[in-house]
Amino acid sequence: MKVPFKPGTMIYPLPAVMVSCGNSPNNYNIITIAWTGTICSDPPMCYISVRPERHSHGLIEQSGEFVINLTTADLAKQTDWCGVNSGRNCNKFKLMGLHPEKAQVVSAPLIKESPLNIECRVVEIKRLGSHDMYIANVVAVNAEDTLIDHSTGQFQLNHAQPLAYSHGKYYTLGEKLGGFGFSVRKKK
Repeated sequence: MKVPFKPGTMIYPLPAVMVSCGNSPNNYNIITIAWTGTICSDPPMCYISVRPERHSHGLIEQSGEFVINLTTADLAKQTDWCGVNSGRNCNKFKLMGLHPEKAQVVSAPLIKESPLNIECRVVEIKRLGSHDMYIANVVAVNAEDTLIDHSTGQFQLNHAQPLAYSHGKYYTLGEKLGGFGFSVRKKK
């Protein structure tokens, strides 16, 4: 039996990512985001949604760039900490033992410890209410070489235990159930 439930954001789990922003070492910052995702494959595009009162909001507005850094079980503490503390008065990179690295294209830094960094350039901003959505082109991707299966060219984030967010809690992925198209594949 189903019962009525209040309207809300019930699409879970989501990736828990650390978004790095700022255009010089003196204003680099990290914000944890769960409102993120892919919106187009060709051209590659994604989005993040940020509350206007957050410190990173102004940095992204100013530069029009950010980096989505995927997170792992090993980065769970840093991911959570960067989401509950403001970068207005502290250096999150230093306090969390994270290291900014130069990006290929954008001025925002990569987070060295992240296995995958997605460099983004804002193309549109949607003012939605509690959050502003930054729609962005993916202009570069940086992948940890040890997670690439060089025989297939596939990036294997699952080997790094990616972090997911669901209803205020963090999880890693569970057991693999199948691959895309497994339900229609002919048995060998």
